[in-house]
Amino acid sequence: MLLDEYNAYCASLPHTTHVVQWGDAHVWKVGGKVFAIAGWSAGDELAVTFKVSELGFDILKQQPGLRPAPYLASRGMTWIQRTSGESMDDAALKDYLAESHRLVAAKLTRKLRRELGLDTAT
Repeated sequence: MLLDEYNAYCASLPHTTHVVQWGDAHVWKVGGKVFAIAGWSAGDELAVTFKVSELGFDILKQQPGLRPAPYLASRGMTWIQRTSGESMDDAALKDYLAESHRLVAAKLTRKLRRELGLDTAT
């Protein structure tokens, strides 16, 4: 996935904001909370970091081209970094980015979720 594709996809998710920070990383947030980070790639492919469930973390961290996200995972957070498309193609990455968005949005306050139109419960 190219950086432009990553940014366009993240921008298509509901109520997202984008900032470039932390050494030129492209950081996407929902409700002010990070759900995806792209950058810091040592190779030709874009490194993309995203939140996953505990089960997803246990499965994905052992797959080629994926690893526990530096800094975040070492602090007990379930974040994965895709360093290559070896075991996760771009379509699957988009699915995981959407799930990361959902997981992070679900942890926002009920009031903020309602303000953003992300909470369908009445």
